[in-house]
Parts: sequence; structure tokens; C-alpha cells
Amino acid sequence: MDERHGAATFRDNPLTLIGPELKVGDHAPGFDVVDKTLSPVSLEATSGAVRIFSVVPSLDTPVCDIQTKRFNEEAGELPDVKMYTISMDLPFAQARWCSSFGIDNLTMLSDHRTGSFGTAYGTLIKEWRMESRAIFVVDKHNTVQHVEYVKDVAEQPDYEAALNKARELAK
Repeated sequence: MDERHGAATFRDNPLTLIGPELKVGDHAPGFDVVDKTLSPVSLEATSGAVRIFSVVPSLDTPVCDIQTKRFNEEAGELPDVKMYTISMDLPFAQARWCSSFGIDNLTMLSDHRTGSFGTAYGTLIKEWRMESRAIFVVDKHNTVQHVEYVKDVAEQPDYEAALNKARELAK
């Protein structure tokens, strides 16, 4: 398994990401996660649509909160794009958080069981066993069309770059 030391940081402290660094044009790797009702979800189950996978360390942090609320808001304006937020938070915590903030335009996915999304997409932080902040836009044919690994996990991603790519693909 690839280990990319220093691929991410937290307030200038280097972190190691496990898994490959995906590039535009790569075939989106498979994964096995669960939704907030504990139902299994795989890449294949999401196929057939343009997808944004918004990856966050934990919903209970300020930047993850902002990121997830932003994509939930945008999802309401992009009916042809499926949006997913992925974290290591337990499905019960995800459900509670969504209920508290009225998040219902995107799908929450938990990678807590196996970390298969994190290791397949290169977002698993070795030191914390949490996800690093990243965004992937995947087309209807499971090809990665946009990738952003946010260098410092305490920083926000470039929302517009991901959203513009998703809009372009959904036309």
C-alpha cells in the first residue's frame, strides 16, 4: 500500500496519506462504505450519474461543517449531479448531524468499517485513521474528472473548481 508522507498537513505538521494519489483520467476505484442507515454502498451503486465525492475528516469540526453545508446547498441547484460526503464518522453521528442541520440534498457515507474509500482514493490519514480533506468529481463512466487533495486539512477546498467541472459534465 502506498504511503505518501507529507502529502497532507495539519497546521504545518506533516501527515501520511495511505493509498494512491489519483489523477484526472484515472478509473475511479471501487469502495465499500455504509450510508447513515448502515446500508452498504459501493462505487457501482452510485454509477450512472456525475458524482461529487466530498471527503472530510469529521463533521464535528468547523471546516468540515462548512464544506458539507456548502455542498448540500449546491446539491439542491444541481439535480443531475449526485453529491456524497464521506468521513470516518459513525453513521449514527452522521444521521444526528444531518438531522440537526437539515442536510437532505446529499448522501452521507461512512468509511469507518474498513477504510476502503480512504485507501482506494488516497485520503486515509495514517496517524489519525481519519480521512483527509479532498474532492473528487467522477463522471457517468466512472472516470475521475477532477481531483483536489487539500494540502492542509484545516483549509477549505476550491468549491467552484469542483462544481464547475460537475456542471460541465452534467450538460
